[in-house]
Amino acid sequence: MTASQSPSRQAKQLDAGCLRPEISSFRLHLAAEGKAAGTVRTYTEAVQWFAADRLRREPGRTSWAEVRKHDVQEWIAWLLGRYSAAYASNQFRALQQFFKWLAAEDEIPDPMAGLRPPHVPDKPVPVFADGDLRRLERACAGRSFQQRRDAAIFAVFTATGIRLSEMAATDTSGMTWTTRGAATSTCASGRSPSTAKAAERARSRSATMRRAAWTGTCASAAGTPRHTARSCGWGSATGAP
Repeated sequence: MTASQSPSRQAKQLDAGCLRPEISSFRLHLAAEGKAAGTVRTYTEAVQWFAADRLRREPGRTSWAEVRKHDVQEWIAWLLGRYSAAYASNQFRALQQFFKWLAAEDEIPDPMAGLRPPHVPDKPVPVFADGDLRRLERACAGRSFQQRRDAAIFAVFTATGIRLSEMAATDTSGMTWTTRGAATSTCASGRSPSTAKAAERARSRSATMRRAAWTGTCASAAGTPRHTARSCGWGSATGAP
């Protein structure tokens, strides 16, 4: 099993055997506190899995009072070797809540006292470099109606950082943005980078390009008649400049 495999797709051993009664009481405790059903299920399954796959593999384990700190540490280390750090951290916190409750309920030592959850590294969001922005801009360069439209949308993205879903939410004309250029689909994957030079350049072109796209004053490369917003099916868009 590799770290890339989804935990939900792996068969888990959840038969806690003689350790089950405390888990049932813990489930009732969580439900009585008003925890969401998903939270109750996640926490109790984490404890069941630990009991069945770690504790019951060792003969003679019949009580939660026999659990020691190294049992939890070895379990978390095993999880880290097979799953993501974030998933192992979630399992750690579920066990932590269980043993904290159990220590107060049965007045037994908490084996997780003093333990810290595994470190979850940050995953920086990828941003566009200047070269990426220039390639996107070239992809929608040209004088056709579609190219001007794509360039206008690209300029709006780079100047404002707006997401595709946010643009759709503010569009009152009933249109669906389906450009053939690479700019929209790529830029929509996240907010634009804080590239001052690119943003300033796009900002200066934004108004002109949007107006050109809305009015459709460009002729196609093949010399076809000029388009208008209405003849292209855009209707009387209220958001036109």
